[in-house]
Amino acid sequence: MTERTLVIIKPDGVQQKKVGEIIRRIERKAYDLIALRMVTPNETLLREHYSDLVDKPFFPGLLRYMMESPVVVMVVEGDNVIKGWRTLMGSTNPSEAAPGTIRGDFARDWPGDEVRNVSHGSDSVEHAQREIKIWFPDLEI
Repeated sequence: MTERTLVIIKPDGVQQKKVGEIIRRIERKAYDLIALRMVTPNETLLREHYSDLVDKPFFPGLLRYMMESPVVVMVVEGDNVIKGWRTLMGSTNPSEAAPGTIRGDFARDWPGDEVRNVSHGSDSVEHAQREIKIWFPDLEI
């Protein structure tokens, strides 16, 4: 089933200069890049994106992390791309991410209350549609 997902290369991925490598991995899986841009997100955008997390104790650290430098956001399309991209990313916890995955190869544990794990991917078709609309409001879904 052809789907779309939102991919974010987070500040640590951009700072480590892993954007090209991550895009290469996406393209190697034969997924299509539908939209791509670099942006420094503001608090309003991040509160909308992470609306389910705003009441969590780690949210202020997540906001600081996501606003510390630009991120690269992409809409990626392909058959079962949501599950496929999440597999390519690896476990949310960098210490548990398998070697060969994005997070296994490029993320690590950091001090502090935010999880710096290089990348984000939508976890369902519904979340993908909502997230794409937030980051790419002019793109037809």
